[in-house]
Amino acid sequence: MDNRSDVREFLTSRRSRVSPDQVGLPAGTGRRVPGLRRSEVATLAGVSVEYYTRLERGAIRGASAEVLDSLARALRLDDAERAHLFDLAHAASPVARPPRRRSAATWAPHPSLQWVLDAVVGGPAFVRNGRMDVLAANALARAFYQDLFDMPARPPNIARFTFLDDRARDFYPDWTIFADVTVAILRTEAGRDPHNKELHDLIGELGTRSPEFRRRWGAHDVRHHGTGVKTFHHPLVGDVTLAYVGLDMAAEPGLTLTVYAAEPGSPSEERLRLLASWAARTPAAGVDAHQA
Repeated sequence: MDNRSDVREFLTSRRSRVSPDQVGLPAGTGRRVPGLRRSEVATLAGVSVEYYTRLERGAIRGASAEVLDSLARALRLDDAERAHLFDLAHAASPVARPPRRRSAATWAPHPSLQWVLDAVVGGPAFVRNGRMDVLAANALARAFYQDLFDMPARPPNIARFTFLDDRARDFYPDWTIFADVTVAILRTEAGRDPHNKELHDLIGELGTRSPEFRRRWGAHDVRHHGTGVKTFHHPLVGDVTLAYVGLDMAAEPGLTLTVYAAEPGSPSEERLRLLASWAARTPAAGVDAHQA
């Protein structure tokens, strides 16, 4: 795969974010670009300027793990950025093979997985892929994401909802943060699974239809999305603050099980109970058209 432009833009963007004082170098004068010079990155990484220049131009094929590690340290990459750099190098390798990913069009949850999801009654629980398709969910997740499940495209897609549905601006009070995270997840997956046509089709659709997405995509930000706290504004029960945990599914590479929970005794917990009660009285609400 020819991913030289992705490599070039990623390394350039990371280099621009590191100031000389962060790495103990004098700022000097006459800097024409923000961040470090190529020669400074090369020195910090212990490689020649010529070799680093080739790397930054996208010629990352054949770079050793030691060189990539040194480069990650020189550019002060976090864990997600370091993993992304290795993913880009792997994708450029002539012997690289795409990871095994299930197509959203053909994948269906095993009954036992749905049993597990349905056993989670205190909070929304769902399975998504790296493309952010929601592939399976419990009843509370369908009620919680009712606007997402109401969209005509199937399977429901969190990224498409975030950027192409006006209701997302109300559902996510901190929409800017949610938008940043969404794009970073997609950018991470694109580096990890560069041959995924469904993923590239989605990125193309969002890039064509959303200037907000295009701007964020060009930043080349990546992240690991494992745990944290989010606040939502649900159209029925109002503001809900939830902790979440995302668990990679070992039996299904590329899929993530996400579970939300409210702080015990909090107003958010009570609002989730109200939503669960409403969903129980209205079983068709929020159900995927494929399941109706």
